[in-house]
Amino acid sequence: MPKSGLNVIVICNDTLRADVVDHTWEDRVDLPNLDRLREQAFSFTRAYGDGYPTVPSRRGFYTGRRAYPWNHDIDDRGSVPNLVGWHAIPSEYTTLAETLSAQGRMTGLVADLYHMFKPTMNFSRGYCSYDYIRGQETDRVRSGPISRVDLKRHLHPGEKDFKRHGGLVQYLLNTLDRKSEEDYFCPRVMRSAARWIDDNASQGPFLLWIDSFTPHEFWDPPKAFADRYFKKDGLIDYAYPQFFQDRFKFTEDEDRRTKALYYGYCTFMDKWIGRLFSKLDEHKLWDETVVIVTSDHGTELRDKGRFGKGGARLYDYNSRLNLIVRHPEQSTQGKSSDAFAMNIDLAPTICKWMGVDSQEPYDGKDLMPVLSGQKDRVRDHVIGAWSQHAFVRQDDWHYLVDTYDPSKQTELYDLKSDPKCNENLAASRKEIAKELRGKLEAFLGAPLPASYKHQARGGRAPGLGNYVQNWKESNLGG
Repeated sequence: MPKSGLNVIVICNDTLRADVVDHTWEDRVDLPNLDRLREQAFSFTRAYGDGYPTVPSRRGFYTGRRAYPWNHDIDDRGSVPNLVGWHAIPSEYTTLAETLSAQGRMTGLVADLYHMFKPTMNFSRGYCSYDYIRGQETDRVRSGPISRVDLKRHLHPGEKDFKRHGGLVQYLLNTLDRKSEEDYFCPRVMRSAARWIDDNASQGPFLLWIDSFTPHEFWDPPKAFADRYFKKDGLIDYAYPQFFQDRFKFTEDEDRRTKALYYGYCTFMDKWIGRLFSKLDEHKLWDETVVIVTSDHGTELRDKGRFGKGGARLYDYNSRLNLIVRHPEQSTQGKSSDAFAMNIDLAPTICKWMGVDSQEPYDGKDLMPVLSGQKDRVRDHVIGAWSQHAFVRQDDWHYLVDTYDPSKQTELYDLKSDPKCNENLAASRKEIAKELRGKLEAFLGAPLPASYKHQARGGRAPGLGNYVQNWKESNLGG
C-alpha cells in the first residue's frame, strides 16, 4: 500500500437485504453491477450491526464506537421515529471524517438520508464537503398543493382513514415535479457522487461516503423496473405495505406485485451504482481505491408472513448487512469469509487503508487481517439491538430477547438445523439460552431487565400529517 494511503468509497444503501444481493433469497433479483463487483471483491457473509435501525447504525459506521447499549442522554425533541437509541452522535465522540480531515485527507459526504440532517442531528461533522439531496420519504420539503396528490393509487381499496397517510402525502408532494428517471433520488445521489469524484480524483487519499436511502420505502421505482418482476392490470402499488397488512388481507398477486416493487427498486439502484463505477473507470481509480458496498439492515418480504421490519424481528433478513470490499490487492479479490464483522469495524479499517494513525478508542476491529488471510476471525459472537430488542449470535445459536421484559420475548434458534429461525428452542434448551443471556448481561454490566440512559421521550413531531387529518378525503383521491 502506498505510504500516503488508498482512496475509500463507501456506498451504504438503506434497507438493502443481504440475501437479495448475494442471491441466496428465494427470487433472483437482477443486480449486474453489484454482481461484477462481488466477483472482484472480498465478501463478509456474516456482517451485522451493533445498533439498529437507520440512525443508530450510522453512529456506529461514522464513529467506530458502539451505539448499543443506549447510554447517552441526548436531546431527541422532534425526533421521528421516536426510538430508544435514535439520537445524534455524542459530542465526545470523534467521527471518522473528523479524524481523516485533521490528518489532511479529503472527505466528502453525499446523501439523501434525511434523518441524518434533521435539526437535532450532526452526521455531517468533519466532512470537507457534503451534499444533502432533499425530499426522501417524509422530508419536509413541500407542503402543497395537496389537491395535486393522487393518494389513492397507493392505498388499499378498503382504506377509509386518510389521516394515517400523512407521510405518503409528504412523499408524493416532494416528488410532484419528477419527470424522468434522473429525477429519482438514487440517480441524483449517484450523479452528485460522480461529480464529487470529478472534482477530487486528484486530491487523494480521499474518503467519499455515499448514503443512499434507496431501497427504503416508499417502494416507488420507475414502473418498468417493477414490471419486469411482476405486472398485472388493476393492482395497487403498495409503496409502504406495512400500512395495510394488519388490516387487509393481500392476495397472492398483491404479494407478488409488492415484492416486485422492492426488487425493481433494487435493480434501479444497481443501474445507478453502475453509472458511478463507470466514473472510476474514467478516472482510472480502481488500482488506488477501496470500494465498499454495505447496508444498515434488511426488510421482510413476507418472511414469517410480513412485509417491513422491526426490532422484535431481528432475524437474518432484518439484521444481516451487506459488506462487500473491493480492495486493489488482488489476493483479496473473489474471496469470502464467514468471520463475524460489524458496522463499527469500518472506521478503524478505513483509517489503516488511508494511512492514518488514529488514537480513537474504537470498539470496532481492523478487518484487514481477515482480508489478507492472517486471521480467520476477529470475534466469536456479535451483540446488537433495535430499541429494547437485543440479539446474541454465535456460530450455532441465535438468541433474541426483549431487554425490558424477557417474558414478552425470549427466543433461541439452532442455526445449524434451523437457519431461518422457525423453531423457538428457548424453553427446551434453557442452558444455552441462559448462557447467551449471560453474554448479553455481561456486555450490559447488569442483569435483565435493562435500563438505558437514553429514553425516547421527544414525542412525534407535528408536521404535515396533522394537517392531513383535517383534509377532506375527496381532495386526496386524484
